[in-house]
Amino acid sequence: MVRDREPRPPSPERPLGHLLGRAHSRLTRMTAEALAPHGVDGHELTVLAVLADGEVLSQADAAARLGVDRTTMVSLIDGLEDHALVERRRSPHDRRRNLVTLTPLGEECLRQAERARRAAEHLFLAPLDEQTAAALRRALGTLVPEERPPVPLP
Repeated sequence: MVRDREPRPPSPERPLGHLLGRAHSRLTRMTAEALAPHGVDGHELTVLAVLADGEVLSQADAAARLGVDRTTMVSLIDGLEDHALVERRRSPHDRRRNLVTLTPLGEECLRQAERARRAAEHLFLAPLDEQTAAALRRALGTLVPEERPPVPLP
C-alpha cells in the first residue's frame, strides 16, 4: 500500500552566518581577482592604506593598528619591501624600532589597487539598487561598529 506523503514543511531560512560567510567568500574572491594585476592582496592593501594614513609608523605601531601580531606584520612588510612598495629605516630616536613608509611606487600601487577594490565592491553590490546597497552598508556598520575611524584612502 502506498501512503500519501505529507507535504514537507517549507525549508527554514538559511542561517545568517551561512549567508554572511558565503557573501564574504564571494566578495573576497572578487576582490582578490581585482587586486591581482596590482601585485597585492587584501591584507597588503590594508597595510599600504594604514601606512598612508599621514603619520610615520613603526612596524609595531602598524601591527597594533591592524590588530595583527608582530611576526605577521614583519612578513607583510617583507613582501611589500621586496616589491619596492615600502621602505624601512631605523628610528632616529630608538634604534630598535623600524619606521615604515610608502615609496612612490607604493603610493601609486595603493591608488590603483584601491580603485580596483572599490570597483570589485561595486560589482558585488550591483544586483542591489543604490538604496538597498546603502542600507546594507548601514546595517552592517551598526552590527560591526568600528573601533577606530576608518583609514582615509587617497
